[in-house]
Amino acid sequence: MMTLRIRPFAVDDTDAVIALWLDCDLTRPWNDPARDIDRKLALADDLLLVGTLDHHVVGTVMAGYEGHRGWINYLAVEPTERGAGHGRALMDAAETRLRELGCPKINLQVRATNPDAIAFYKRIGFTVDDAVSLGKRLVVDE
Repeated sequence: MMTLRIRPFAVDDTDAVIALWLDCDLTRPWNDPARDIDRKLALADDLLLVGTLDHHVVGTVMAGYEGHRGWINYLAVEPTERGAGHGRALMDAAETRLRELGCPKINLQVRATNPDAIAFYKRIGFTVDDAVSLGKRLVVDE
């Protein structure tokens, strides 16, 4: 069994990462994944991580921190690699980096139509907050 190697995203990972996100049904027409990557890279914070097996991207997690809350986006594990602990390892790596930045709490959003993801996050210690998620598009990706 190969060990998952977790490292910061590199520009050469772009195509593989976008393919993974599409395969995991994480993208939506109003969120251009290439633009999301470009926006994240503009921050130069090394919080977009990839997990690789034998140099093949099999997982990702994008974390963010603005001084009040940490956020998790784009946690993805290649469907054929699920159940091997890669999602937990990616989350542990993101949490470690956020802790090092002084982050006191992590938030994330999961589509209500994805009970498997909700169950995963509960297994690793997340709870459902008594909050309503609101959103407002400032930029429309076309």
